Amino acid sequence: MAKAQFHKNQRVYVRPVGTWAVVERVVPQWVKDVDEPLRVFYDVGLGRDFVATELQTEQATALTEIDPAMEEWRVVRAPNKWRSAEECASHPFPGTFPVIMTGTQEGGGWRVPGVEYDFAPERVELQARIMATGPKFMVLLRRLVDYAESNPENMPQELMVLARDAKTVIDQIRIVDPE
Repeated sequence: MAKAQFHKNQRVYVRPVGTWAVVERVVPQWVKDVDEPLRVFYDVGLGRDFVATELQTEQATALTEIDPAMEEWRVVRAPNKWRSAEECASHPFPGTFPVIMTGTQEGGGWRVPGVEYDFAPERVELQARIMATGPKFMVLLRRLVDYAESNPENMPQELMVLARDAKTVIDQIRIVDPE
């Protein structure tokens, strides 16, 4: 079951479009004989309805407030421009290198310098997979910390230590460097 996360006339950032808009209508999708809507869509006047994961509030746009569960990072392959596939036949994916897409557009994200990829392609492939799954790791760490904080009496000491370490990692990631 779904509950509305935004309300009418609320200003939201529409991530797929990359612009701010105002929620014009909250559109629940109902199923017969069910008390709550199955899904909730939002009409923001941009030609189609959006789901909650595609929208952000003004408060959530600050770096420290971004919800990792809303991030959809992925690894894509880009053509290798500095060497042909035959020249790099020993690479895990000859003729290509990994690019981590951190947004909904295919142009954004992280790339590795060609020289670094040629030096250690397996290492860079592993780094790309780790970076792309980073938001999911953040969600798992947050869930572990939340569970440990809500059930301290039921947690073994080893898990409490892991939860404390997870909270330290989350806090290190959330720090915004003023420089």
